[in-house]
Amino acid sequence: MGQKINPYGFRLGVIYPWRSKWYANKKEYAQSLHEDIKIRDYIKLHLSRAGISEIIIDRKGGDQIEVNIRTARPGIVIGRKGSEVERVRKDLERITAKRVSVNVEDLNVAATDSRPETDATLLAQGVSEQLKGRVSFRRAMRRAVQTAMRSGALGVRVQCSGRLGGMEMSRREWYREGRVPLHTLRAKIDYGLAEARTTFGMIGVQVWVYHGDEIPQEEQETERARARALAGISRGSSTGALVTDEKEMAEVTEEPGAQKAPSEEGEAPPEAAPEAAPDAGGSS
Repeated sequence: MGQKINPYGFRLGVIYPWRSKWYANKKEYAQSLHEDIKIRDYIKLHLSRAGISEIIIDRKGGDQIEVNIRTARPGIVIGRKGSEVERVRKDLERITAKRVSVNVEDLNVAATDSRPETDATLLAQGVSEQLKGRVSFRRAMRRAVQTAMRSGALGVRVQCSGRLGGMEMSRREWYREGRVPLHTLRAKIDYGLAEARTTFGMIGVQVWVYHGDEIPQEEQETERARARALAGISRGSSTGALVTDEKEMAEVTEEPGAQKAPSEEGEAPPEAAPEAAPDAGGSS
């Protein structure tokens, strides 16, 4: 299951939030959905060189749309004195016939785990641009993996599919370094897809980046309570929390200076030397 489905959709509602935040009734749902698709397609087409990582759409009220663009090159999106972002806003208002506000978020200063060097979408775009420039696909994939691992990623996988190297028969090749647990729901997997239009056909580039596990709040509180319980038992006082593991109970209750029992069979503890019996009779 984890190998086939989109990692973001697989974890949607578990550790990842929605990228389109709005509610609509049965009559307006299809129209709002198609508007979101048109907004994303327009931004990706006209700002393809801007290094856009994510587009978040938030509808406030009936005729107001807020579009948040996370990009690694905010200068290209904003333009000179804000001319480019104003042009994008007017075009989106013409497409949707609603009031649109555009916010630009710089990915270089954003307080998130993902940075431009470890963002899967930007890595996939970088590999596709190199393939368009006739760079060897193996070199481009290895370079993307090394860049992400040096920047702090716990695992990276890069895969290219198509007529690699101009061969007649299409194939699929990939490189991986570190761990990429696709089946683990709490694992924060960033996924990116890009397409390189070359002279010998289309080449698809997929990137998976592992950023660690997202531990639920309830589990964090349980671990803290368990740690406090173990600390209280070691000091000789109880905090009211229960420790159910017998091994942990034995470890925290064992005295530091106590001698351990012999572990190997046949090894007997040292016996005390017998005391000499007192001389009852006199020497003759």
